[in-house]
Amino acid sequence: MPGMLKRNWGRIIFISSESALNIPKEMIHYGMTKTAQLAVSRGLAEMTRGTAVTVNSVLPGPTLSEGVETFVKDLAKHNNQSVEEASALFFKQFPPDLAAAALLRLSKRSPTWWSMSLQKEAAVTNGAALRAEGGIIQTIA
Repeated sequence: MPGMLKRNWGRIIFISSESALNIPKEMIHYGMTKTAQLAVSRGLAEMTRGTAVTVNSVLPGPTLSEGVETFVKDLAKHNNQSVEEASALFFKQFPPDLAAAALLRLSKRSPTWWSMSLQKEAAVTNGAALRAEGGIIQTIA
């Protein structure tokens, strides 16, 4: 961050989770760490105010990590399903490229088809928690 501030340009992106806002009762410890990431990123964004350095978080939906794999196996057992069935149902509503779409909005250089207004938005988006979770967060704020 000091180098970015010295050059007056940079992007810091935290990969958080929808669990930061939608804390699962089975993984409170995980949700707490993701909420903490939002607090850290927001605090760092305050330190970069007025510069071309931005700090943001992306909140993707569930991905097939080791922890989620265990969760899906337990879910399958609980619902008397195969792991494949439970996994298919669990991930059905979460398109895989949502996080990439949110990250694109934060880049300095953009494809020629990217509109000028989105480029400007990316430059001023600082301290945001960009949702890329497929709509599973059901709160407005």
